[in-house]
Amino acid sequence: MVERDTTPSAHPGTHRADAAGQPEQVPAPEAGPEPAPSRSQIRRWRRYLANERAEAAVYRELARNRRGEERDILLHLADSEARHERFWREKLGEYVGMPRRPDLRTRFMGLLAKRFGSVFALALMQTAEARNPYVHDDDAPEQIAADERIHAEVVRGLATRGREKMSGSFRAAVFGANDGLVSNLALVIGVMGSGVSSSYILLAGVSGLLAGALSMAAGEYVSVKSQGELLEASTPHPKAHTLLPQLDVDANELALVYRARGMSLEEAEAKAEEEFTRLGLGQASGSDHWGTGGTERRPNEVVGSGLAAGASSFLFFATGALIPIIPFLFGASPAAGAVVALVLVSVALMFTGGIVGVLSGKPPLSRALRQLAIGLGAAGITYLLGLAFGQVLG
Repeated sequence: MVERDTTPSAHPGTHRADAAGQPEQVPAPEAGPEPAPSRSQIRRWRRYLANERAEAAVYRELARNRRGEERDILLHLADSEARHERFWREKLGEYVGMPRRPDLRTRFMGLLAKRFGSVFALALMQTAEARNPYVHDDDAPEQIAADERIHAEVVRGLATRGREKMSGSFRAAVFGANDGLVSNLALVIGVMGSGVSSSYILLAGVSGLLAGALSMAAGEYVSVKSQGELLEASTPHPKAHTLLPQLDVDANELALVYRARGMSLEEAEAKAEEEFTRLGLGQASGSDHWGTGGTERRPNEVVGSGLAAGASSFLFFATGALIPIIPFLFGASPAAGAVVALVLVSVALMFTGGIVGVLSGKPPLSRALRQLAIGLGAAGITYLLGLAFGQVLG
């Protein structure tokens, strides 16, 4: 009786016995070629390829207008998008075809980056990176999907830097224009609802423009100045550190300062002892060391000029409030003027709402529609009130 060798071979092939009864290895069949991608896959991969190529160009364009660390970060993002582009080109292989244009949103971001290189382009890139099409696509590797999620966080950080650099005057400009649009449209439509002539509507509109613009400017000036004074009052006195050599070491009044700034008793006493030790060794206690020690809480806000904020608030509120009265400046009838005013203000409201959406990293269309709904809702309410007052007074 011949014993057969049942030891498994190191090779993945199958076995069969030869004429002498010895096992003979049969090579495993080679894997066949990968199946050709479907038409929908090819279209989708080509779109990915075009978008990745365009996004890399956007990051490089943005990097041209920056220096230092931000430039380096943007160039790294461009290299990453170029790596993704190579992946889709290799995956397409012979089906790569002619270069396709990226989608409309990516082209718009490229235009912003090329013409302005501003925070608007970064804010739109943040929104685009957050919409990660690879998460639910089985053809996309998990690594690329994870890369895109990380890119969204990187761009969020860069966009936040840009937002923080914006002064209070820009914020006042955007919201001032929006307030002027809504308030004066509501005033004009409300007065029209009472049944008065175009001249009275125009008078009410001009009065609302001047009163609202002056009120907004004064309020913005006081707000920004008060905010600056609050921050100043919360900042340690720059000369306070010079009093340390004159303090009684045993009384340890310095510990009270640190406790008032949020330290525990033990932390405050240790910090005070450290300061006195520095003085005993002849080392100066710098104002920076005094002002930022421990867990002191400092407001982290950007405050602009009160005059600049007030002036921009006046100008942009007046600009927004001017739009609803434009048709009445040209002698339009109440009904026709109201229709034209509603159209003009609707366009302007969607524009300001879209800007707010872009700056906040949210979809601009939804923010534009929300702004439109608020403005038209306010106008509708005041029209009904004006109609009611007109019937009562009439």
